[in-house]
Amino acid sequence: MPSNDARNLLQCAVPTAAAGAITVAVSGAVAGGKGALGAAVGAVLAILFMGIGLYVLQRTAKSLPQLFQAMGLMLYVAQLLLLLIFVGVFKDTSLFNPRTFAASLVVATVVWMAAQARAHMNAKIFYVDPGAEKNEKSEKTGPSS
Repeated sequence: MPSNDARNLLQCAVPTAAAGAITVAVSGAVAGGKGALGAAVGAVLAILFMGIGLYVLQRTAKSLPQLFQAMGLMLYVAQLLLLLIFVGVFKDTSLFNPRTFAASLVVATVVWMAAQARAHMNAKIFYVDPGAEKNEKSEKTGPSS
């Protein structure tokens, strides 16, 4: 993964992990051990889904830039539907507290999206490829001898 992609992933994952740790602590204090476990599972699941989605989106942007916007919209809808399915599947579980699981999942997802928007706004993205102009000139003039 190129350094810009890794930096973008890091700028999203760190705040989400911090929010997940806070939700685990709060859930542990409010709902006990099962609450903390539910919050931890929710935060890890959100980080995993959103991280994989960001990776896929970055790969698509490099290989098929014309599909970037459509892929981004489809990816976010798919992620939210999958997260909703996980909440539905685990709503009656006895392994952990399903309310803290759902709350942590929502908090982690919102924090990830906000961090991703912030990282994108702060990114220094070229509008023009500076190397393309040099390549075009050398192709027009031929090899210099």
